[in-house]
Amino acid sequence: MEEMGLAVNTQNPAKNTGAKAAFTILGAISFCHLLNDMVQSLIPAIYPILKSSFHLDFSQLGLITLTFQATASLLQPFVGMYADRKPKPYSLAVGMGCTLVGLLLLSRAWSFEMILISSALVGVGSSVFHPESSRVARMASGGQHGLAQSLFQVGGNTGSAVGPLLAAFIVVPHGQHSISWFSAAALAAIVLLIKVGGWYKRKAAGKLKSGAAPGEQRPAISSGKVAFSIAILGALVFSKYIYLVSLSNYYTFYLMSKFHVSVRTSQIYLFVFLGAVAAGTIIGGPVGDRFGRKHVIWWSILGALPFTLMLPYANLFWTSILTVAIGLVLASAFSAILVYAQELVPGKIGMISGLFFGFAFGIAGVGAALLGALADHTSIYFVYRICSFLPAIGLLTAMLPEVEPGRARGVVMSKV
Repeated sequence: MEEMGLAVNTQNPAKNTGAKAAFTILGAISFCHLLNDMVQSLIPAIYPILKSSFHLDFSQLGLITLTFQATASLLQPFVGMYADRKPKPYSLAVGMGCTLVGLLLLSRAWSFEMILISSALVGVGSSVFHPESSRVARMASGGQHGLAQSLFQVGGNTGSAVGPLLAAFIVVPHGQHSISWFSAAALAAIVLLIKVGGWYKRKAAGKLKSGAAPGEQRPAISSGKVAFSIAILGALVFSKYIYLVSLSNYYTFYLMSKFHVSVRTSQIYLFVFLGAVAAGTIIGGPVGDRFGRKHVIWWSILGALPFTLMLPYANLFWTSILTVAIGLVLASAFSAILVYAQELVPGKIGMISGLFFGFAFGIAGVGAALLGALADHTSIYFVYRICSFLPAIGLLTAMLPEVEPGRARGVVMSKV
């Protein structure tokens, strides 16, 4: 009976910990993530304006993304590792302050070099925000780690979807200077993050200093197998983000070139795609809590392959339908991948979060630059034909170990 009871409880992590999810904190950190990524998404959303105003080519646009993504990625693992040892609750507000400064400079940038500097500052703010916010989400999860990460990440994806829409209806008509109007969003986020920082400080002073839920244990897997699994997860993140950056950065140009739509119309299509990404994100976490992260990873990476292969040959109507399907399926992966990695290396939440957020941002930046150069030397159509094969990397999921055996036993024992 004790064995049966243990198995059933393992099926619901919240019962094991006796904790209760702090949905007020999860809501606050998700909303701040929305504001943060909304502001950041303005950078690629205004590429058509920057391209025209500063006479930029695709390679230079890719370099802007690379600059932002490099500063956003390289610092994240170090921020996470430092915070694992010495939590800094109010660093969230400080990071948002960097984003605010970068945003204001971008609204007044007078040269390509100033655009790069502004983008770099926004990236620095992101490098502080993401690993520490992910830690807060896990601390507030009450054991429902997938759900908490999905709630946190859906805020960011929603912000990324709203950003291009706001750019289409605010920045495009009113010009580059109107970017400064979004400083109000950054200021609102700073106020909220100061309050979240107070909650974080109280929790960090107690039993959750490591950011890991009580009772977490490292799975019975060798260090070599853990490293190998992390490498596989990195390959899956690579396939997901290279493909997504091909859409988030160049989808508007693809639509304008192939279907001759206007800038505003292309931004609306981009909003629809990013909205599907936001919807997919919220699905992945709770489904992973219920059925297992590995199953979600299988479905979300490899499941996008049929849609990506059809996309380069579709008309405008089916292009919009296929990108919605791709966004829904691919977006469900990251929450499952991140929580799976956290369960491989418990107690190092900041380092793992920073590593995966940082790698995702970095590979997206490198991918944007390379895809931009490829588009200059070939065509934007060729880029989408090449990228359509990336989800096939999802086959590597078969090599991942099972780190949630308790869930399977719990399902079996509960039926007995």
